[in-house]
Amino acid sequence: MSTISTPHPGPDARPITRQRRAKRLKYLRVAAAALAGLAMALPLYWMLLTAFSPLSDLHTTSLHWWPSDFTLENFRTVFAFPVWTWAMNSTVITCCVVAVTVTVNLLAGYVFAKMRFRGRNLVFLVLLSTMTVPVQVLMVPQFKLVSGMGLFGSFWAVILPASSTAFGIFLARQFMLGIPDEILEAARMDGAGQIRTFVTVVLPLCKPLVAVLSLLTFLYQWNDFAWPLTVLKDSRLYTLSVGMQFVNGEYTANYGAIMALALLSVLPMVVIFLCFQKYFVQGFARSGIK
Repeated sequence: MSTISTPHPGPDARPITRQRRAKRLKYLRVAAAALAGLAMALPLYWMLLTAFSPLSDLHTTSLHWWPSDFTLENFRTVFAFPVWTWAMNSTVITCCVVAVTVTVNLLAGYVFAKMRFRGRNLVFLVLLSTMTVPVQVLMVPQFKLVSGMGLFGSFWAVILPASSTAFGIFLARQFMLGIPDEILEAARMDGAGQIRTFVTVVLPLCKPLVAVLSLLTFLYQWNDFAWPLTVLKDSRLYTLSVGMQFVNGEYTANYGAIMALALLSVLPMVVIFLCFQKYFVQGFARSGIK
């Protein structure tokens, strides 16, 4: 009785199988990324749809994926309020916060990464532990501090409490740990002090880090609502996020006008992110944050 032998795969069969598996994984990753992108883009599309839709589309139970009548009435309603003043206030406050916060975070990150002193690790751990404290818990002591300094009702009441962040210092330290100490030693041998070493050697190497810190600080401060609402008592000093509450009616909410103002508020962040996207990704990659 003869036996039938099955042919064994040749040496080229395994690479072909691996290539097929790699292609399948690639297609799955692309599909998953497309679904994730669609899920994240859907709220933005709904905001656009609501901003350009008439009130008749907003007060109906049927679902509309396109405006029945393209209109700018919601934007006319928004510009009846001092939107440009609120936008200028948001710009001034956010730019000041970004400048102060990024500077303080970079200096603190440099100290924790490259300078040796007693209790450095303990101070850094205590600093990181503040990230576990909710922001709402800090609002009362911050309010008392701001009131005691006579800053209540001014832009400084918003700017100074945001002058540094624990996460920003952590991110700066992780990034600067990757800078070789030999470069700093060479600068000191040439007679450079700590400040000159930081400005001329360390800072040019931290462009991706500066972009990340600037973008994160800008996004957080531009969207901040609770703290500016607490310390800004004059409506002429309100930011866009705080002024959005005036668009609501006394008994009903004008969702079209709200979404129109939200769209105007989102546009600067989208433009800034697109401009700094390259440095944003590099900064996170080189900081070791996954």
